[in-house]
Amino acid sequence: MNSVVRFTILFAVTGLGLTLSGCADLAYYRQTVAGQWELLQARRPVAAVLADPATTPALRRRLETAQALRRFASTELGLPDNGSYRSYADLKRPQAVKNVFAAPELALAPRQWCYLAVGCLSYRGFFDAPAAQHFADALRVAGDDVYVADIPAYSTLGWFDDPLLNTFIQWPTGRLAELMFHELAHQRLYLAGDTAFNEAFATAIGRLGAERWLHQRGTVSEQREYAADRRRHDEFLRLVMATRNQLATLYASSRKDSEKRLEKGRILGELRNRYRAMQRAWNGYSGYDRWFDQDLNNAKLAGNSTYYRWVPAFIALYEREGRAFTAFYRAVERLEQLPASERAARLEALLPLAANAGAHLSDAIDE
Repeated sequence: MNSVVRFTILFAVTGLGLTLSGCADLAYYRQTVAGQWELLQARRPVAAVLADPATTPALRRRLETAQALRRFASTELGLPDNGSYRSYADLKRPQAVKNVFAAPELALAPRQWCYLAVGCLSYRGFFDAPAAQHFADALRVAGDDVYVADIPAYSTLGWFDDPLLNTFIQWPTGRLAELMFHELAHQRLYLAGDTAFNEAFATAIGRLGAERWLHQRGTVSEQREYAADRRRHDEFLRLVMATRNQLATLYASSRKDSEKRLEKGRILGELRNRYRAMQRAWNGYSGYDRWFDQDLNNAKLAGNSTYYRWVPAFIALYEREGRAFTAFYRAVERLEQLPASERAARLEALLPLAANAGAHLSDAIDE
């Protein structure tokens, strides 16, 4: 099915959605369709970009690496073999979309918005940056904590052939691999309405795939760079999750709201201080500075939990299935068929196995 036909379907589907949801969503769906169309129109086949004498040597090298990663994704990881990531688009901006996350002032459960085809998600995505900011401002006025995130890539779940983008093509090889495999994993398996399941599954595939690629084909420098990046990220996640647990205990307490607000501010201030101390052990690495400096609130912590809560469980499941992706996918598909509560319980039961699984996986990178 070509892009024109798919867009005809997309317009028909969103048109139905507009009749059901009213005028408030009209502008949102219009900017979504217009933004996706603009992105697709900017695509060029990678072969054409490589053949273009105006292509810089740096971009040429990254595209060649990306094409090797794309082949690896299908032949070694069992991810869809389609047209995604076989074209390139320069969007002339630093992000693909902006996602707006929101949560109540004194609660960590994220707000959700529901969409046709993909179900309910814990964020609202925008191609139009001013529209994202306007939406975020309205949520703040209503009293919510809000976080606006720059998102470098997303998956259309196979509706379109997603291109490589200028927003991530220059990333180090390990991170580039992780992102591509993550987004392709959404095309491999997606459970409508369960953001935590989908994002943790895709994040696990991204990490597992990147580690396998680097172990088989990466240089020593790339392996060490990715291992250092993973260690920092894991330390960051542990720090943030500890703070999230503190806040969850606070919000569940019988203390007055005024007291909760004061204690919330103290806990978040302590989080910043602990990050600065941790950063010194990283020899001044500043990659998380912006995350801590802007919108440090419930919405940001809720979004962080959405993406990473079940990642260790999926990695433990991969280990249990003998590190074989075919068997792993079958096991995940069985989880997908369960009611939400039972699915969560099965993932929870895998968590005690996760620490040992993570140690085995890091060995492959550190050797």
